[in-house]
Amino acid sequence: MKKLFLLRHAKSSWDDQVARDFDRPLNDKGKRAAATIGTFVKRENLTFDLVLASPAVRVIETLEHFEEACGLAIEPQWDRRIYLASSVTLIDVLRGANDEAESVLMVGHNPGLEDLVFDLVPDDGSSAARDEVETKYPTAAFAELSLAVEKWEDVADNCGSLDRFTRPRDLDPSLGPKYN
Repeated sequence: MKKLFLLRHAKSSWDDQVARDFDRPLNDKGKRAAATIGTFVKRENLTFDLVLASPAVRVIETLEHFEEACGLAIEPQWDRRIYLASSVTLIDVLRGANDEAESVLMVGHNPGLEDLVFDLVPDDGSSAARDEVETKYPTAAFAELSLAVEKWEDVADNCGSLDRFTRPRDLDPSLGPKYN
């Protein structure tokens, strides 16, 4: 059994004039949301053997605020394939993970992360958390999955269960959409 954690980057700023989407930084709300999820991870005593992350600026900044709040030393493997990747590409990235890693944190973007949950977790009506993901996988949301595989190369459709789905607004209502 492998554990997969998925963290969508926090809210980015559309006010900054950047030449490329790749270079968009976080806004203040995004910084707070990333730290809030990091505090949650610390409180829940979660750890990661491997971190796979998109090298986009908003992911780098998300991890900076997340790491400071959770107190873990995060040393991501930056993988350009994760930037705006489809679920199929994300599964390929996971299949290449070192099998010594029992728990992997993947940090990236939507719609790929959302679609990855849909591909890995069967839609059999038994997961309220999956239903929440269907409603929306907002920025800085954090998913915890259990995968019924012994090796990362065996990751396949419907091999997992969604154990938990946590949004920043679940932890701090001021991070919800009505508080822009």
